Amino acid sequence: MKPLEQFLEIFVAFFRASNLAFGGGPAIIPLVQAEVLNHGWMTIEQFSEGLAIVTSLPGPIATLLSGFVGYNVGGWLGVLAALLGTLALTSILVIVLTDFLMKNSESPVLKGALTGVRPLVTVLVAKTAFDMGSSAFSSLWSWVIAGLAMICLYKFKLHPGIVIILSMVFGIIVLR
Repeated sequence: MKPLEQFLEIFVAFFRASNLAFGGGPAIIPLVQAEVLNHGWMTIEQFSEGLAIVTSLPGPIATLLSGFVGYNVGGWLGVLAALLGTLALTSILVIVLTDFLMKNSESPVLKGALTGVRPLVTVLVAKTAFDMGSSAFSSLWSWVIAGLAMICLYKFKLHPGIVIILSMVFGIIVLR
């Protein structure tokens, strides 16, 4: 595929995903996953591993995820295409619609529309978590690590960062 065609394909995929996502960063995950799998750019396992990496980094999930996928698909040109697709229309709409939203923030119609979208976002995030969980828990050791992580978080109240590091070390020792 020619670089320009690939650039446009990545741009359109992320443009579509980011502009249909409503409800913040987690809402874009199932849409990006669908684009990635439909284009055959990655397997569900590769996407899940990449998502685990980008969610451990500081910053907005949408841009981190688009950068990760863009780089894997098209190198640095892919990163540029994915980021432009993710940010282009959203940036323009924020600039144009901010005044309208501020003037109509108490509108029952606007509040109703925003409230009506929340259950859909919840279902999309839950479906993505289920799909990724199905591939992530492929061995008994995966379940053991998850169980120990939950115990560390809820019973011993360990900081999530410490639990992530302990899980990585345990995984390296047991699963390599």
